[in-house]
This record gives sequence, C-alpha cells and structure tokens, in this order.
Amino acid sequence: MFDLVKKMLFIFLITTCSLNAAIKEVSKNEITQMEQLELFKRAQIKIVKAFDIGSLYILSINVQGNSDEIYLTKDKKLILSGDVIDVNNGMKISAPVDLTKAKGKEAFVYGNGKEEYYLFTDPECPYCKKLESYLPQIKDKVKIRVFYFPLESHENAKDLSLYIMSQKTLNAKIDAMFDASENLDKVKNAKYTQAQLAKLEKQLEEQIQLGISLNVQGTPTIFDKNGNNIIWVNLLEKFGIEVK
Repeated sequence: MFDLVKKMLFIFLITTCSLNAAIKEVSKNEITQMEQLELFKRAQIKIVKAFDIGSLYILSINVQGNSDEIYLTKDKKLILSGDVIDVNNGMKISAPVDLTKAKGKEAFVYGNGKEEYYLFTDPECPYCKKLESYLPQIKDKVKIRVFYFPLESHENAKDLSLYIMSQKTLNAKIDAMFDASENLDKVKNAKYTQAQLAKLEKQLEEQIQLGISLNVQGTPTIFDKNGNNIIWVNLLEKFGIEVK
C-alpha cells in the first residue's frame, strides 16, 4: 500500500502544473459527500474546508480536535498524506489560508496599487532585504500589508521590528524598513516609554502569532488576497522584474 501511495505521489509530482492558479473551493454539499467515505466515518474525520486543484482535492481536516491537511484523488479512492510539490516552482501545494483576521493587523501598508498582498518579513533576513530592494519598482502596482515576523536566529530582528513600527508616520515607517538595518546603533539606542514599549511588543507579538496561525515558517512569506502562498521571485517576475 505504501509503495502504491508513493507511486501515486510521483505521478502527481510530474503532472501537476501551477495548481495554485486554479484552486477553487468545494461546495458544502460535496464536502458532505466526501465525509460519507468509509475511512472518514470510521476515523471521525471532519472536513473543515476542501479545495479542487485540478488533479486532486486538498482537504483541511479536523480529527478529534487535531488539524491537518491531506489530499484526496479525484476518484475519491486514494488519500495522500505528506507534501505534494508543484514542479514548476518547487512549492508545496497547500490550501489557501484565511486572511480575514489579518486585515488591519499589519504594521503598515506599502504601495498604492490595485493588487493586494500580505507580506511577513524579518528586517534582518537577507532574502527579505533583497525583496525590499525591488519594491519601489512596483509600488504603484501593489498594495502590500506588511507584518513583522522576526526569526530567533537573527539577533537584531526584534529590535529592528520594534524600531520600524515605532515610527510616527507611514513614510517614516517605510524609510525605516529600507534603512534601519544599516544604522543598528540608532536602533539599539532608541528610547521608548514603558507604555510605548508595551504597546509595540504587544503589536509585534500579535503579528508573530498571526503568522504562526497562517503556518508562516520562514521569511519572506507572501500571500495574495485569496490566501495563496506566492514565491517572492515569481511576484516580481509577474511585473517584469528579473531578480539578479
């Protein structure tokens, strides 16, 4: 059985093409039909949400209080557990996240364009800084909600996040996003009142916990407005920018 599942997974790996572009949510009626499958009834699997991605279904499930994500073949005869990878971009195929609770919790919004994105970033992450270096080229095309997600491996990331968020105006926050890491002495010597620091730390912790709830595991992590995970290089290429 395990070998059969591995073979099925291999087939999906070599035939899946940009599945995230074709994701659509499955109706409640079809979810109810899926829950009548014998395994689902025996294991008391509750399907929270389901998505049709062309070659198979992604199921967000709850099993006796534990959340998980599995894949169901379109003929509903095989369940795949583990990662399914899009061969075009190397990304794990996953269900869109629910961004309802994220809107309004961002540190600030960058850009005044029509296309909306959610960015979880670490101000000391080299890949984040690389992405940021290209943002001025697309600021008229995008609206990016910026959330800070400092990684423990970056010793100055939390201080930098607090410093950027502490700036009084939107323009000052944006300038600090681009420049603060180049002036660590100023960041380290920033003075906050006890109330200011408590407020900033609470806001940062909310953003971190939000990222964790959305399964953010590294930076930069970008979601489009529909909750699909977007590779930052692909985002830039979409707007005609070649990353060097």
